[in-house]
Amino acid sequence: MKYFSASDSLYDITERYPVTAKVFIANGFNQLADATKRETFGKALQLDIALMMRQIDQESFVLLLEQAIEGVSEQDKKTVGKNNSVRMKGLLPCPVRLPLQESLDAFVESKKAEGVSVHTDLKAASMGLDWIKEEVAAAQSVDDLDDIYLSAGFDMFFEQEYIGRFVTSDQFNDPIQWKSVNPLFDNPALRLKDPKGRYGIIAVVPAVFLVNTEMLDNRPIPQSWKQLLDPMYERSVSLPVADFDLFNAILLTLDNTYGSEAVAAMGRNMLRSLHPAQMVKSERLKESKPAITIMPNFFTKMVREGSAMKAIWPSDGAIISPIFMIAKSERSNHVQDLADLLSGIDAAGTLAHQGLFPCLHPDIDNRLSAGNSFMWLGWDYIDTHNLNQKFEVCQAIFNSQHMKEEIAI
Repeated sequence: MKYFSASDSLYDITERYPVTAKVFIANGFNQLADATKRETFGKALQLDIALMMRQIDQESFVLLLEQAIEGVSEQDKKTVGKNNSVRMKGLLPCPVRLPLQESLDAFVESKKAEGVSVHTDLKAASMGLDWIKEEVAAAQSVDDLDDIYLSAGFDMFFEQEYIGRFVTSDQFNDPIQWKSVNPLFDNPALRLKDPKGRYGIIAVVPAVFLVNTEMLDNRPIPQSWKQLLDPMYERSVSLPVADFDLFNAILLTLDNTYGSEAVAAMGRNMLRSLHPAQMVKSERLKESKPAITIMPNFFTKMVREGSAMKAIWPSDGAIISPIFMIAKSERSNHVQDLADLLSGIDAAGTLAHQGLFPCLHPDIDNRLSAGNSFMWLGWDYIDTHNLNQKFEVCQAIFNSQHMKEEIAI
């Protein structure tokens, strides 16, 4: 190393060579953007340990720092980055993150043999998107962003404050190269493939019902979302409120399909919020047992045999939260290789069979019957609404009805 050693702290490097701060920030060290945090955080972490923690190839990163110090032109740095490095960030549900991480690790090693640095940061969905959103919001140009982003939910991908501004300017698009979609989704009513080629969807997280038959009190088992909105189920439903991706999808889709009255009805009928893992065991609760819980299909398979819990796939369709993937429009072959891996048949098998997240890959057997239909927001709704603002409106309607029931009790 020409200018520093691997044991130097991030603070020492950025103090001696202030131009390197931009390199650190662009690669996820957002704390260095703040002078106070740069001193406290930067002094506590030396370069080699920081890179190891973020799984960043040291040799490639040191080259970027040296180029910044030596004043290599921005165009030269962009060319080097495009040709010799790949960066990806994302969130995936817990059941599939580790198996897919193993595939990513193998990909990293294979590209390393070609002299290409690949950095993948794939976290559990329970971590939330804040760690990505801060970086994206601070980005001054597309070059400050990773090459690929992967996550369920609508929050970050469509909001102009975040990645939405780079999609609308055609700097990110759908990198999936399938010629068709899985037969399970191949019908005009769903139309999951983005007609404008902006957003790719590799799989979906479906929300279904788990009914505690012992808590129904002679009420019928609800067979659809429309039936679940009936006042007979008042204060009988548990919802995954903390699972923002799925909860957002449920409220927005109900609003689009059945109107704001449906959102209000769901708020009225909600008894409590539970994590899906808690929902599976809700029959063992001592009090406030929900009669119906709404959860990802994966968790229904954890129900004990002989239990009073009965899984129901809604007849009007399981509401879905898509797992989106986007990539820079100007991407190297190496970036496309990673996109092909994440949208390939092996990844689809992991998602569909281990996570029970139905995949759009045309050749995967999702092991679902043709009668398992889906309900989703739709591109027309997405294109004509500010989703974050709309969700705030829906949540306000939902909360007003739920709180009204709380006060009444």
